[in-house]
Amino acid sequence: MAVARGEIPVDTAPYQLSGTVYGTLLNHLSALAAMQDKMGLPPYNAPPRAPVLYVKPRNTLAMCGDAVAVPAAFAGEENAELEVAACLGIVIGRTACNVSESRALDHVAGFLIVNDVSVPHPNYYRPSIRYKARDGFCPLGPRVTARSEIANPDALIFRTYVDGILKQTMSTADLVRPVARLLADVTEFMTLAPGDVLAAGAAAPAPRVRAGQTVVIEADALGTLSNPFVAAGA
Repeated sequence: MAVARGEIPVDTAPYQLSGTVYGTLLNHLSALAAMQDKMGLPPYNAPPRAPVLYVKPRNTLAMCGDAVAVPAAFAGEENAELEVAACLGIVIGRTACNVSESRALDHVAGFLIVNDVSVPHPNYYRPSIRYKARDGFCPLGPRVTARSEIANPDALIFRTYVDGILKQTMSTADLVRPVARLLADVTEFMTLAPGDVLAAGAAAPAPRVRAGQTVVIEADALGTLSNPFVAAGA
C-alpha cells in the first residue's frame, strides 16, 4: 500500500496495511480521568459503554521521517500547535468478526507505533474530521513487528520526545480495555480486515508541538518513530 513517499515495511509477509487506521478514544486511564467531570454533561451524558472509535483515513498516513504540516489557520497565529499522541497500533492479519477475547490475538499480524496527530480541540464528541484527518496526521512505523516477537502487548512503554526532551511516558498496562479485550469489543459490532490498524488509545494530556520541532516516539520492542513538524506550505 503506497503511503506518503513509500510503503510501510511489513516484516510479516504477506500482510500489507489496508490504508484504514481506527483510533480509540478514552481507552487509557489518564484520558478517561481527564474527561471524568464532563461525562455526565451534554453532549456525553454518561461514560462510554463501548469503544469510542474514529477513522484516520489513507490521506493521513505518513512514514517515519516524513514532515507533518502545522496549519497556522486553526490558531490564527504563527505559533499554532498540534497535539501528538503515542499509541500502540494493532495490525490485523486475519479477518476479525465477533472474536472472543481468548482468541483475539490469533487475528493479529503484529504491532507498530502510531502517532495520532490532531489540532487541539476541547470537544471529543464525534471527533471533527478537519481536526483529526488532515494530510499526514497519522505517522506510523517504523515497521510492523510480528506478534510473536512481542511477549505482552499490554506491558509496553512508549516515550514521546519533542526536540530531544521527554514530554510523556505512556504504558499499555494502563489501557482501560487491554488489547485482546479491545479487539473482542470492537469486532462485536464491526469487522476488521487484514491490513487494518486499530490504535489502542493514547494517554492524556497530549504533548504539544510547533513548526520547527521534531517528535520522536520510542516504544519497547517496536523501535523509534521520528517526524519533523513544519509550517504549512513550507
